[in-house]
Parts: sequence; C-alpha cells; structure tokens
Amino acid sequence: MKKGAIIGLLLVVILGAGLAIWAIGVSNDEKQLVNRMDAQKEVVDMYFDKMWKILQQKAGVAEASKEAFKDIYVGIMEGRYSGDTGPVPGETTGGMLGLPTGGAALMKWVQEQNPDFDQSVFTDLQNSIETERNGFFVEQKKLTDMNRQHEDMRDLFPSSIICKNRPAFEYIPITSSKTKEVSKTGNEDDVDLF
Repeated sequence: MKKGAIIGLLLVVILGAGLAIWAIGVSNDEKQLVNRMDAQKEVVDMYFDKMWKILQQKAGVAEASKEAFKDIYVGIMEGRYSGDTGPVPGETTGGMLGLPTGGAALMKWVQEQNPDFDQSVFTDLQNSIETERNGFFVEQKKLTDMNRQHEDMRDLFPSSIICKNRPAFEYIPITSSKTKEVSKTGNEDDVDLF
C-alpha cells in the first residue's frame, strides 16, 4: 500500500471517528436537556402547588383574624357601654349639642383607648402573593428558556442533523384564561383594575 493511501485512509478514519464522537455528544446533550426540562416541569408544578397552599392558608388566617377581632371588639364595646345611658356630668337632659342623652357612653368611648385592628396579617398576605408569584414566574421562565434551547437544537444546523427528528418537548406555560385571550387577539382593553 502506498504511503499516500495510508495517510488518506487514516484521515478518513480520524474524520469519521471525530464525526461519530460529535454526533454522540450532541445526542447526549439533547437527552440531558430533555431530562432537565422534565425535572424543571416537576419543579414548576411543585412550586405552583406550594404557592397556592401558602396563599390559601394565609388568606384563611387573615379572614379568621378579621372575624376574631370583630367578635372581640363587639363584646368589649357592648360590655363597656351597655349600662351608660346617663348624661355626661354637667350635661343637661337634652344632651350635648342637642344630642339625646347617653352622652356618658360617647364620652367614655372618645376618652378611652380602644383596641386597634392589626393589619399586619393582610400586609403579610400581600407580600406573600407578590413573592410567590414572582418565584413561580422565575421557575416557569427557566423552563421556557430550556424549551427554547431544545428547539434550537432541533432546528439549527449542525445539531439539527442529529436532533431534527427528536420529539418536541410537551410544555404549556401556566397562565390565566385572560392572558391567553389577550395573546390570541392582541387586544387588551380591560385596563380598569377594580
């Protein structure tokens, strides 16, 4: 065998081996990406579940706090002032400024320290809504970006040589019906928040 033929054959073998190694690498990269997307989809689902449980339970606590305060406040007010129907000392029977008698209860209410409703549970709920929604967005964004990378591998040369017939990743972002309608029509006319 001639020296040139041996060198040519050696180059073909090296080139073939290089292409095979490249193809195996691209195939493995695609499979690893699909596995990461599957795992990230589970993270998105778990995050959504966690988010709604936190928000529902905090909303329940806020509602229970409101109802408990209402019960306590009504009881305190009724207990304090139910027997005070007489005039304020020095008041005439016509009441202050012509108001009916019973001004003693009103004066007591004005002068005394009354319980305040603690708004912190509602503030905490508002903060949780924003925090959890932002966290959920971040997790979905990661999955969306991975899906874009996978589509690039399927569509762009040279990786499309290996990946074009691989199935697309089944991913539907979690959004509201309103968002889907706006995206479909391109119209968002409802700008009134309340």
